[in-house]
Amino acid sequence: MTTTSAPATSAVRPSRNNRPNGQWKVDGPAPLNSNEELKAADNGLNVRARIEEIYAVEGFDSIPGDDLHGRFRWWGLYTQRKPGIDGGKTATLEPEELEDRYFMLRVRSDGQLLNAEALRVLGSISADFARGTADITDRQNVQYHWVDIESVPEIWRRLATVGLETTTACGDTPRGFLGSPVAGLAADEIIDPTPAILEIKRRFLGDPELANLPRKFKTAITGHPSLDVVHEINDVSLVGVVHPELGPGYDLWVGGALSTTPRLGERLGAFVTQDQAADVWHGVCRIFRDYGYRRLRNKARLKFLLADWGTEKFREVLETEYLGYRLADGPAPAPATGRGDHVGVHLQKDGNYYIGAAPLVGRIGGDTISGLADLVERTGALGVRLTAFQKLVALGVPADQVDAFVAGLEPLGLTAQPSPFRRSTMACTGLEFCKLAIVDTKDTATDVITELERRLADLPWLADQPIDLNLNGCPNSCARIQTSDIGLKGQIITVDGEQVPGFQVHLGGGLAGTGQDAGGLGRTVRGLKVPASEVADYVERLVRRFGDERQDGETFAQWAHRANEEALQ
Repeated sequence: MTTTSAPATSAVRPSRNNRPNGQWKVDGPAPLNSNEELKAADNGLNVRARIEEIYAVEGFDSIPGDDLHGRFRWWGLYTQRKPGIDGGKTATLEPEELEDRYFMLRVRSDGQLLNAEALRVLGSISADFARGTADITDRQNVQYHWVDIESVPEIWRRLATVGLETTTACGDTPRGFLGSPVAGLAADEIIDPTPAILEIKRRFLGDPELANLPRKFKTAITGHPSLDVVHEINDVSLVGVVHPELGPGYDLWVGGALSTTPRLGERLGAFVTQDQAADVWHGVCRIFRDYGYRRLRNKARLKFLLADWGTEKFREVLETEYLGYRLADGPAPAPATGRGDHVGVHLQKDGNYYIGAAPLVGRIGGDTISGLADLVERTGALGVRLTAFQKLVALGVPADQVDAFVAGLEPLGLTAQPSPFRRSTMACTGLEFCKLAIVDTKDTATDVITELERRLADLPWLADQPIDLNLNGCPNSCARIQTSDIGLKGQIITVDGEQVPGFQVHLGGGLAGTGQDAGGLGRTVRGLKVPASEVADYVERLVRRFGDERQDGETFAQWAHRANEEALQ
């Protein structure tokens, strides 16, 4: 049995009340809850061998609970929701009562270019093992459903042939990295983050010493001035800037995350060179491992440690205990130069073009992926990258093939010229497959987009000022509801004495790269809950009111924060 060793205790003292928080370097490595006991008993990475040698051979019933509900996540596997269980039962049934005998499988892309061969592999997995399903997530992952345990080894084998993997795609680990979709090719790029991402992956992906973190650890790295990786809501982010003496490099951010206690990340004021990037990432990750709070799982994200320490102490610990040198002070990123979804046709620095395209709320499917592979090959494009907005960007399209590529997207259910709400709407997995969900999201969002395209066609200004609409099936904010213009959090609500699916409303949030200069959290409107069947009505009413009341240059978020609650009903 292999376990992750805990580092020696340092001289840092416990908090004033002397109650242990499970910080390895303060309290020692003794597990303080069942989750920590599970991780201490066996490194989650070890479950892969059991999947390949036992469970895929003997079937679903051979899987013990600790692996099924715990360690499988270290390889991107969650059991999916059993069909037919309504959202009102999510909080009352046990996990084994909610779960099906099939899995969601998450494939990390880490900003990688997916060439035609990789797209064909992804499409074949969808067709052969996932009943045609595939979603682009807002973490640049590909997510499949209906996967049975017997198929997992073959899926891994196929992914490996094109350099893809599910390693630590879930679990208390370094999750998939967000990278700029236009890295290395955009004409206005500050620095290409690809070398940094590849170095971090080469050195640390699958490292057993990083496989027992207090909770998930999310990374974003970009060198593009559109700030296209939602850096404010990641545990660690490296954002391209130009130092006045040292040249291009990165500004370091830490401690961002949403969920039920949202907190935007903060700058440490430190400049990171390309050569330092991997070591700095590793240092921040190890701070989280060693000092992160483990006693209470709802306090086990890096944001809580940063809130207690502050940026000055965090930077001091990083430099003195983990790096052994001081980082240069550096500048903050400039305001975003545009929306970070990269939708539309854009000139690259080499004379070719990149083309950002929108599916409907991230749904693509095996036929779409395989058709995209054909289109890439037929037009001589380099391939595709995924975005943090459930979109995709085709790269290296020759100038004389741009029109053919744009036209070729349409039969695949993709478009480089989406309507404002098709462009700006995101939705999490929702009730269809997720055991945590309370309401449907994907189909609801698709229906709302269709309605809004018809109803708001008379508002041409929306094309230049898209309003973000994010739908989440539960409070966990996988679809970033608190940082959307209009964020809808799924819950069961009471209408005329009857319980129905509905949403709590968050208004006026946003992130750099989504039409705002800087990140901000939305406001909740007291008592406002919208039935799922009336979402299109509510959004139409709200958008038209904004159009009537907005001042010159005012964004939706600015209006939503100044408007009285009556205007937001």
